[in-house]
Amino acid sequence: MLDFLCYDVCMRTTLTLDDDLAAALKERAKRSGRPFKEVVNLIVRQGLEAEMAPPPIRRYRLEPSSLGGARPGIDLDRALRLADALEDAEIARKLELRK
Repeated sequence: MLDFLCYDVCMRTTLTLDDDLAAALKERAKRSGRPFKEVVNLIVRQGLEAEMAPPPIRRYRLEPSSLGGARPGIDLDRALRLADALEDAEIARKLELRK
């Protein structure tokens, strides 16, 4: 493990990092040309922001599937006319109840 003193304008903190994490942060600092302290602050800040951010919105997807269609010999137009007639009769019955 690596004990690292982090100096900032307002706060000084001792941070204990796992060896693999410290190595990865040092490598990132070396590749980016930035100081180790700056890289640690950046990574911690990104982690906090990601934790506080709402989860990404996933689009709802519905896969259509065939229900097989109407059975042979069934007239859907006739069924719809019957449904309309039944609905009209129910509306008329409710209007009669209001009188």
